[in-house]
Amino acid sequence: MIAAARLVLIALTRFLVGGHARWVGSEPTFEQRIYFANHGSHLDTIVLWAALPAALRSKTSPVAARDYWGKGRLRRFVALDILGCVLVERQAPAGSDPLAPLTAALADGRSLILFPEGTRGDGSSVMPFKSGLYNLANTHPGVQLIPVFLDNLARAFPKGAYVPAPISCAARFGAPLRLRQGEERQAFLSRAREAVATLGRPGEG
Repeated sequence: MIAAARLVLIALTRFLVGGHARWVGSEPTFEQRIYFANHGSHLDTIVLWAALPAALRSKTSPVAARDYWGKGRLRRFVALDILGCVLVERQAPAGSDPLAPLTAALADGRSLILFPEGTRGDGSSVMPFKSGLYNLANTHPGVQLIPVFLDNLARAFPKGAYVPAPISCAARFGAPLRLRQGEERQAFLSRAREAVATLGRPGEG
């Protein structure tokens, strides 16, 4: 049943918004990765996950907000049973480590899908990244970092929409990044953000 539901979700996503992969600066590989992307729609998680080859999807967990994807039977089913999400608290209790579920998934050998902006934008630009990506890059230097630009998703399924508009979308996968020796937090986050933004500029990605 779960496998069939995955196929239906992928087929429905492709029918509604496309979302096919464009491997611009990297290729699909079983190397452990963190795919980090811009965030403009609740469809982002599904589209990026569906854009991966089937063999990689089974080893890749999207990171999703518990306060949205953890509510409601259908959302939880999609997030946990179909997508295999790692749910995180956006407002973590004082003294807790909000990255602990991500660290556990990486320790288990899984790749991750991450949206470092932390909240949805309007698609006009890539907002500044929060520090989680830097922290993960610092504590897991062997994990490859892949920037991804999700094209047109903020237009296809904007805030407040109930049904996606039939606008063609794509997931552009860029060249791998690694944290440079001695690189400071803000310098790295700015470089990572620019890598995503560049993929969204025609002729540059």
